[in-house]
Amino acid sequence: MARPVTLMTAQWGDMDFETLCKTAKEMGYDGLEIMCCSHINPERAAKDMEYCNSLKATMDRYGLKTWALAAHIVGQCVGDRWDPRLDNFAPAELAGKPEEIRNWAVKTMKYVPQAAKNMGVDVVTGFMGSPIWAYWYSFPQTTEEMVDQGFREIVDLWTPIFDEFDKYGVRFALEVHPTEIAFDYYTADRLLEEFDYRETLGFNFDPSHLLWQGVNPTIFLRDFIDSVYHVHMKDAAVTLDGRAGILGSFITFGDTRRGWNFRSLGHGDVDFEEIIRELNQYGYEGPLSVEWEDSGMERIFGATEACDFVRKVDFAASDVAFDKAIAND
Repeated sequence: MARPVTLMTAQWGDMDFETLCKTAKEMGYDGLEIMCCSHINPERAAKDMEYCNSLKATMDRYGLKTWALAAHIVGQCVGDRWDPRLDNFAPAELAGKPEEIRNWAVKTMKYVPQAAKNMGVDVVTGFMGSPIWAYWYSFPQTTEEMVDQGFREIVDLWTPIFDEFDKYGVRFALEVHPTEIAFDYYTADRLLEEFDYRETLGFNFDPSHLLWQGVNPTIFLRDFIDSVYHVHMKDAAVTLDGRAGILGSFITFGDTRRGWNFRSLGHGDVDFEEIIRELNQYGYEGPLSVEWEDSGMERIFGATEACDFVRKVDFAASDVAFDKAIAND
């Protein structure tokens, strides 16, 4: 049976929930990966079952389901060192107040697993932030102690949050992503080790962020498959031309001068067939969630085409060896 194709709703935050559901259905999706704070209020969803039922009823009207909530912007505020950009994620009255923003984020993240349970899902995707992302280049000189302290801080901040996740039987799937404490292969491996391989914490596999860094998404998926709790379908294209660098040059996403860009599915360099083969080999039956990001393409056209692309590439594993018919049994 084909895996469900869902739409990650973060990039559709300008639509109210009813309009979003109607649009997603018209584009061909089976369901939504619902973004916290944009399309679901975590605190209200944790405390008010009628509110959750109203959201589910709206989805039902359009034949949609949900398999995951997304808590990227809240989670980012938990682990990050404050700068003015975080003011865009937190309530307006907290702008410029680093300690209050973090307190809000921690409190809100503790509501998220109960909200997820009330919505009938057991996976939350998201970010964790990083107190040491600014050190990624290691100059001015970054000591090992600084890095160690950054990982310890993340463990200290997120352990009480994960205790709440355990209470409600919900898992957290970190999207391995630049600006996160785990942004590539080796930092992902270290993060699992730092949390003593706690089953609460796994990954939301998104090949696009790995590809442009030069990490092979298929190898990452194969090696971390036991910790992959959710899958994003997202593409990227690397177009280094001798002028543009891989760091982006402070050029806005979508500008063709950039050394890489996110692209609508099938228009970039990610080898999705190999990803599907790995998912088939290890029996992943969860959703394939389209996180549609392509500043060079009209989004309704792009997200509709992306849904069709996922359905075409999501072939089932064979239930028989191809040479079985000629075997001498």
